[in-house]
Amino acid sequence: MAASSKPTDKNSHPYDALPNHLNFDWMISEPKFTADTRTDFYDRSLTSRRYALVGVACSIIFSCSCTITGIVALANYGIFGIIYVNNTSPQEETLTLALNLIVTLCTESIGVVHGISLRSALASESRLHFNTNLRLLTAARGWYNPNGALINGILAVLLIISYSSVSFIVCGTTDYGLGIAGLPLLILGVALLLQVMIALLGMQAVKILTWSSSPFDLTAALVHHTQLTPVTLRCMRCVSDLDTYGGPAKPSEIQPSAWHAHPSIRKVVIFLWVIVAACAGWAALVMYIWDKTAYSSNDLVYGLGNALTLQTWSFFPNGQYIEYDSSGVMLFSWVNMAAIQGPLTLGLHCSELIANVIRDERQWRCATRKNGLVTATNPVKTIFAHPICLILFVAKPFLHWMFGLAFNLSDYALNGQLNGLSVYMYTAQIWNLCIALFIFACIFTFVALRRPRGPQPAAYGHLQTLANLVDEWSPVMWWGHKEDGIPYCHAGTSDHSLLNVKMDCVYAGSDVGSRVAFS
Repeated sequence: MAASSKPTDKNSHPYDALPNHLNFDWMISEPKFTADTRTDFYDRSLTSRRYALVGVACSIIFSCSCTITGIVALANYGIFGIIYVNNTSPQEETLTLALNLIVTLCTESIGVVHGISLRSALASESRLHFNTNLRLLTAARGWYNPNGALINGILAVLLIISYSSVSFIVCGTTDYGLGIAGLPLLILGVALLLQVMIALLGMQAVKILTWSSSPFDLTAALVHHTQLTPVTLRCMRCVSDLDTYGGPAKPSEIQPSAWHAHPSIRKVVIFLWVIVAACAGWAALVMYIWDKTAYSSNDLVYGLGNALTLQTWSFFPNGQYIEYDSSGVMLFSWVNMAAIQGPLTLGLHCSELIANVIRDERQWRCATRKNGLVTATNPVKTIFAHPICLILFVAKPFLHWMFGLAFNLSDYALNGQLNGLSVYMYTAQIWNLCIALFIFACIFTFVALRRPRGPQPAAYGHLQTLANLVDEWSPVMWWGHKEDGIPYCHAGTSDHSLLNVKMDCVYAGSDVGSRVAFS
C-alpha cells in the first residue's frame, strides 16, 4: 500500500479518519499483511448479524400483527371502533408499559441494522470518524440514499409516531373494562413496518465489512481494506489532541473526558438539559392554567382536581390536572402528543451516542487490565455488561410510559366506538417526569464529563486514534510499554501482557511500524 504524495493540507482536521486526509509520507506506516486476501484477523461478527436479523424478523411479525388486527377492527367496527379485552386483563397502565417495552425492543433491533448500514455507508464515503454516530442525525450523501438525510428524517418521524401511538391504543370502556383501538394499532404497525423496510434497504445498498459493534473490529476491517491508514509517532496521542502534527509525547496521568473528545456529545448533553428545563416549564404552565381556570365555566380548558400538595402527590394520575376537548378529532390529539413527545423521543435516541462512546472507551481501557482486551463483542451481552447501556435501555420505555401518565388521552369507548377524545395534563405526573429526566440527565452528564485515570490514551471509539495506538492486532490484546529507545520509547499492543509505561519517558512509536497479527 503506497503512501500518497499529495501536498500537505495545513487546515486538515484532526478527526479526519481516512487516508486522503492524512497525506504525510514521513508519518504513514506500512501495515504488514499476508500475500493472500484473508480477512479473518478481524471479526465480521456474523453472530451479531444473525441476532440483528432475528430482531428485525420479530419486529416484522409484531408490526404485521398490529396492522392486521387494526385492519380487522376498522373493517368490523369502523374507524373509531375498538376490540374489547377481557375484564381480567391487566390494568391500563401495565398494558401500556408492556407495549412501550415491545416498541423499544422493535425499534432497537431495527436501529442496529440501520446503524451498521449507515456506518458502512459513511466509511465508503471516507466520512466515518467514530465507531458511534447520531444515527438519525448523521446521513450519507444523496437525498434518495436509504441512509441519506431525507430517509433519516422520515425514520425520525416514524420513531416518534411509534411511541406516541401507544398512548392511543389502550382505552377504557364503560361496560367491558379495557379496549384496543383499531386505528392507532394500525398506524403503529405501519410505522414499524416502514422502519423495517428502510433498514433492510439500507443494508442492501452498501457493503458491510463487519457487523460487530466493537470499534476494534471496525478499525481492523478499515485498515485491512486500506480505508484507514495508521500514522506513526502518535502512540501516546489521545483523540482530543488537536495538534495534527503532534508526535512524541510523555504519558499523561489523566485523560480527557468524552465531553472534550467527541464534539457531538456536548450537543447531546445540552439538549438533555433543555428537555429537563422544558418539562419543568410545562409543569409550571399547567399549574398556572389550573390556577386561572379551576372550576371555571371556561369552554376551552378546565382546571379540575384538588390543589397539588404533598398529600395529593402520587405516581399515578390522581389529583390536579387540566382538561381540554379535542372535539373528537384523533389527528388533532395525535399532533398534540407527537409535538410534545417528539423532543423526548429524540433526546433518548441521541443519548445512545453517550452510552455507546463510553462503552467503546471502557472496552479499550480493558487493555491495561489483567485479562486484557477482548476485541469481539456479544451484542446482547453488551446491553447488560455496561451499566450506562442498561440504564438507557430501561429508561426508554419507562420515560415514554411516564410521559403517557402525564399527558393522558381520555379515549373512553361506548358501545364499541370511541366516544370523543379529551386531553388531560396531570401536574404531579409532569413533575414526576421532570424529576426522572433530571436524574437521567445527571447520570449522562456525569459519565460524559468523567475523565479516565491512567496513562493509556483515550480513544472513545475514534477510529484513526485506535489505528495509531494498536500496532499488533489479535483477538485478545494488552497495551503498555514495548521498547526502550533513544531518544523515544515505544508503547503499543501485544497478544501478551506488557509492562506499564514509564511516566518520565517520551513515547513516539517504533520504526518497525504497524504490525497486524493474523490469528
